[in-house]
Amino acid sequence: MFNDFRLIAGRPVYVQVKDYMKSLILRGALQGEQKLPSTRELSLLLKVSRNSVISAYMALEDDGFAYTVQGQGSYVSNAALPENTAAPVWNVDWKSRLSSRALLAEELDIMKRGIRAGKDTISFTSIAPDESLFDLDNVKRAFLERMSVEGNVLLNYGYAKGYKPLIDFLKQYMEHKGVDMRGKDLLITNGFTEGFDIVLSALGQRHGKVLCENPTHHTALKNLQLNGFGIRGVAMERDGIHLGELKQALEDGMYDCAYLVPSYHNPTGIVMSPEKRLRVMKLMADYAVPVIEDGFNEELRYSGSHVAPLIAAAGGGNSVIYLGSFSKVLFPGLRVGWVLADQELIYYLESVKRARSIHTSTLDQSILYQYLLGGNLEKYLKRARTEYKRKYELTMACCKELLPDCKVSGDGGLHLFVTFPEGFSTRELLAACREQGVIFTVGDMFFTDGTGQNTLRLGFSRVADDDIRRGIGIIGRKARQLLLG
Repeated sequence: MFNDFRLIAGRPVYVQVKDYMKSLILRGALQGEQKLPSTRELSLLLKVSRNSVISAYMALEDDGFAYTVQGQGSYVSNAALPENTAAPVWNVDWKSRLSSRALLAEELDIMKRGIRAGKDTISFTSIAPDESLFDLDNVKRAFLERMSVEGNVLLNYGYAKGYKPLIDFLKQYMEHKGVDMRGKDLLITNGFTEGFDIVLSALGQRHGKVLCENPTHHTALKNLQLNGFGIRGVAMERDGIHLGELKQALEDGMYDCAYLVPSYHNPTGIVMSPEKRLRVMKLMADYAVPVIEDGFNEELRYSGSHVAPLIAAAGGGNSVIYLGSFSKVLFPGLRVGWVLADQELIYYLESVKRARSIHTSTLDQSILYQYLLGGNLEKYLKRARTEYKRKYELTMACCKELLPDCKVSGDGGLHLFVTFPEGFSTRELLAACREQGVIFTVGDMFFTDGTGQNTLRLGFSRVADDDIRRGIGIIGRKARQLLLG
């Protein structure tokens, strides 16, 4: 006994000793009324200080697991022991009791089936920001400043709608993007995904179908399916969604909404042109289809002027629901996103949010607010854009030089999309590249109609320059071998 105790760095030693002794009591290794080793003896057995053992025994007494007899030592308390009688053992077949939604969620969970990158693997699968660029000093400063001002409030329950200073800041932020804020309101969420799920769960399914670009964001497709919506995908052109096919789709059926990613579209990286945005919004108005706009990566433009979001093109109308987040440009660990929409709709979405998760972490919201308030976003974006633009140009140049017979799209952001000739399989390419220590994201998962087997997405944000060159070189060599048969 006592030979399986292992210390964990960073945790108070006395707490670890207390928890260890408690586990021995609960397992029956130490019996009721049994005398515990003296503090000196246990300190030698566990190789910890005697003071740590003294504190651990006092904590055991506080928890009701031990008691002390003056002059005799410490003993295991009978009251702390589990009852001798036990309920009958009964094992449930939980899979047979799962809902169709849970089963579908597991089926669509690509993270469980994805390729795990080994230690020396060159991975182009991530489109998360590069943590080496994170502005840690100003984040720490923002945390300390908010905690010093209202720390006791931030650690308590918050409001379902969100932290008011952040809401007010984001309203102004969206107004600066050209959005007419009259009649609109804002709800804070745990990132894009929760916001999207809240909106979908609140929408009535009058027609049960949604329009979107084809291909599109895999997480969005997954949530549309989990919420029971049928999906009609519309092909992409060089400057965004194909207007002719969009009009045909609108004529063919009725839709509850459209889901669109107009800027740095995931996965193609395309930015919809300003002219096409206006024409898309006119079509949506003509056919009375509201739009859910994903503001994905809007801040990561490397050249050209700002392109106003669809919700700005809608003017004073309330037909667009905008989903915003800084996850891809700032810090994904702060799970903060927002829904900007008609104020009556937000009124109901707030209730859905309250029922679902009560509120988004007020601490996270306050840190983000203080960081933004200090003007740090603009400084950080300047540095991040410079670095990501350099990597973007390097990756684009390598693709054009080293990848055979393919088209490459991507106007900015953190990834490029590669399309090989029809009949080519990027899953076969992935298997071949994986043997050489290179992985990427196959493109078919982004398509709504089972196509896209000849496409792939390259995320470059977290890949070193030398690995970008070497990795794309390997992809190119293996692609040539497969193309030649």
